[in-house]
Amino acid sequence: MAKPVLLGLAALTLAAPLAARDSLGVFSDWGAFRDPDVPRCYAIAKAAPSRMQRDNDPYASIGTWPRRQIRNQLHFRVSRNLAADPKMSLKIGGRTFTLTGAGGNAWAQNRRMDAAIVAAMRSAGSMTLSATDNRGRRFSNTYDLDGVATAMDAATVACASLGR
Repeated sequence: MAKPVLLGLAALTLAAPLAARDSLGVFSDWGAFRDPDVPRCYAIAKAAPSRMQRDNDPYASIGTWPRRQIRNQLHFRVSRNLAADPKMSLKIGGRTFTLTGAGGNAWAQNRRMDAAIVAAMRSAGSMTLSATDNRGRRFSNTYDLDGVATAMDAATVACASLGR
């Protein structure tokens, strides 16, 4: 794993109080964390570096909230603030998914799509989210999927006891 990605994962985890999160490990480009106070567990990675203008620091996360009975919910913080109708797509391997979102955030349209995206992530090498920003310009964020399956599994196992 490249040092910038490690430093980026560390920066993402420092956004909230350190005591609130337990690191479960870093697996290639993906980190896994548990936050017992919420409770929740998640896998997270930064988008590949880009020289293009960014409004936000982009990342992808797959979260589990055991008390809410939500598992493997996908969330993207996109690099630019979205248009009112952002025409967002996520390409993973040979599959394309139409996402929904607002502001600087994107999600799958429903739990069924979450499950399909997570399954596709497990067998692909990368994924690319493309959308239109609030200035009418197209942009994309790309993620390396090395380590994603292990990070998601670590987060799922760590949350198994938090919902009780």
